[in-house]
Amino acid sequence: MSSVRSFMDSHFLHFNSGETVRAARAYEAHLEAGGKMMVTLAGAMSTGRIGTLLSQMIRADKVHAITCTGANLEEDLMYLLAAGTYEYLPEWRSLRTEDEVALYERGMNRVTDVAIPEDVMRHLEERLLVQWQQASEQGVSKRPAEHLWDVLGQADLEQHFQAPAQSSWVLTAREHQIPIWTPGWEDSTTGNMFAAYVWRGVLPDHRCVDTGTAQMVSLMRWYHDRHGGADDPSLGFFQIGGGIAGDFPICAVPCLIQDLQIEVPKWGYFCQISDAVTSYGGYSGAPPNEKITWGKLDAESPRFMIQSDASIVAPLIFGYLLGE
Repeated sequence: MSSVRSFMDSHFLHFNSGETVRAARAYEAHLEAGGKMMVTLAGAMSTGRIGTLLSQMIRADKVHAITCTGANLEEDLMYLLAAGTYEYLPEWRSLRTEDEVALYERGMNRVTDVAIPEDVMRHLEERLLVQWQQASEQGVSKRPAEHLWDVLGQADLEQHFQAPAQSSWVLTAREHQIPIWTPGWEDSTTGNMFAAYVWRGVLPDHRCVDTGTAQMVSLMRWYHDRHGGADDPSLGFFQIGGGIAGDFPICAVPCLIQDLQIEVPKWGYFCQISDAVTSYGGYSGAPPNEKITWGKLDAESPRFMIQSDASIVAPLIFGYLLGE
């Protein structure tokens, strides 16, 4: 039986399919030369179940850092804790306004063809509040992912798992100490909960969660310390979707070079999967060579733009690299 890899090598020859295979081969070459890879997650990839393959990529030492939206961070854990109560809506394109209202009244939050129960969000909220309060009392600030890692470390949590632990990319990242940055975290369910607790005075202030600029400094230090030696390629950048998940981390390099006057190599590989069409001023659809003018990529950096559905293309590339 043919593997994903052999099928793609044989049939993905031109246009977006050819770009997909070339990007996968360059990703592999980057790792074989000693390079490391940052993966960024936009959209609702966790709800789309990217976790199973992304976890395998982490375990196979093919992903070394992750930047994601708050939704992707929290929804990985929500699925882990409530997979059995999710509802699947294959006819989502046909839903009427009254159908959406009925979902809302039942406490089901829809993400395309999946409805997530409100109950799991409250379960996660209760556990997170304990972590936020402890951090506030201790005067400690952590990234959003680190607070979730603390929740995952609670002894009584595993009994609530409704999905295989190995399918959670956040749990796998914790086990392998893969750093996670979450810019714009306030644009998420848990970020909203945190803001509400500060409003009500349950939390004294915002300081127990790292701000966006604090996370940027953390990312810049990580890049500076791990960009590779003279014989190794600099860090690679594999972007799934557009928006802040990609905008934020790619800026670490020009900030180091232009604002701090610290010489570091630019990103050594770049690939973006997006269905956005290139447009004036539109980052998500901006071609990779535009990033050269911003000091993010070198002229020699391998760069790829795959204009397609990330929920299809990213699993194919991961499967190719894993030898599925």
